[in-house]
Amino acid sequence: MHVYVVFAHPSKKSFNRAVLEAFVRGLGDAGHSCEIGDLYEMGFVSDMDLEQYDREVGLDPEAAIPSDVKIEQDKINRADALAFVYPLWWSDCPAKLKGWFDRVFTNGYAYFYGEDEERYTKIEIERAIVICSAGHSLDHLEETGMVESMKRVMLNDRLLGVGVKEARLEILGGMMPTDNTHRQENLERAYDLGKKL
Repeated sequence: MHVYVVFAHPSKKSFNRAVLEAFVRGLGDAGHSCEIGDLYEMGFVSDMDLEQYDREVGLDPEAAIPSDVKIEQDKINRADALAFVYPLWWSDCPAKLKGWFDRVFTNGYAYFYGEDEERYTKIEIERAIVICSAGHSLDHLEETGMVESMKRVMLNDRLLGVGVKEARLEILGGMMPTDNTHRQENLERAYDLGKKL
């Protein structure tokens, strides 16, 4: 299986970078290939400009798309599976990743409407996994309703809603900045997620 891994964290020394490395190592040990899209390293422009906005609201699926968006869509098209690795910031993914969805999941690619108002997609991905680190524990995030909220937005809307057949969310919790209590178990979990994908 070939996996496109979308990574969103600005620091190369972060826990999230270690999660990415562990996950990719697991993929390799399972015999999978992967391509990594490091959104910060590649300077992905997350803001939709007026030209692309006009394209999206024009609902013309044949209208030209920006070249950087086409590159990302081609990466998705080469993949059998998608993976997202990022930190939980203010109850969601970093703005850089949110902007990736805004710009890459274009009309005519991730969604378009037929004459019968039925929604269609060109995305054909067997499975996706979302690996999110969080300062709070998983128990806390479940008690406060954050896990359910994250699933509704990231899984149901952004992935299952555009042609991904199966998607799951994995939260690596308890990663407070000055507390490494759960670091090793979370890294082992990330490796296992790659190996068992």
